[in-house]
Amino acid sequence: MSVVREFMTTNAQCVKEDQTLQEAAVMMRDLDCGSLPICGSEGKLKGLITDRDIVLRCVAEGLDAREVRAIDLAQGNLRWIDADANIDEAIAVMEQYQIRRLPVISDHKLVGIISQGDIARNYSEERVGELVEHISEKRPMENMA
Repeated sequence: MSVVREFMTTNAQCVKEDQTLQEAAVMMRDLDCGSLPICGSEGKLKGLITDRDIVLRCVAEGLDAREVRAIDLAQGNLRWIDADANIDEAIAVMEQYQIRRLPVISDHKLVGIISQGDIARNYSEERVGELVEHISEKRPMENMA
């Protein structure tokens, strides 16, 4: 049985909830990634922010990325998976909620991120095709992650 811990990216870094969107964007650039988990001062996961969130919900709205805080964009129900969960459970969550990146938790702390790409590199071609198909279905704008 394969578990999420075997597939996830382990060097996930958090943007702190009180950091600005400009700081989050710089982190994304420096880490060469398109999303960051948002963590509170106690290290607990508070949300997930994407480069798309910054563009659509800050820049396109005429807001100042130097003033808007990461936590201001954390909304809705955050989805996550336990590091020791079966990989099929992670795939089912990603398919059900049409999300490409899923924070991985252990002992109430962020320990990694599992993405569609992580699964594609490590799983059967047929199952990856199904995952991509389900995640890529047309969906309402507010559910995108």
